[in-house]
Amino acid sequence: MARRKSLEERIADRVAKRPPLKEGKHFEHAPAKWLFVAVLGFAVLIHLIIVGIVMLVGH
Repeated sequence: MARRKSLEERIADRVAKRPPLKEGKHFEHAPAKWLFVAVLGFAVLIHLIIVGIVMLVGH
């Protein structure tokens, strides 16, 4: 009876079958890229709002 490969071995097999990433391409999936950009933009916007509030309230 053949033993089933461990999770790590199965993941390694799947990763080995993938084609190499293209030069300059950092995100393999477009939704991940847009989610990253949205979260980054949201964080910058919140920081700007907080700085604005502190400048208006601060004496």
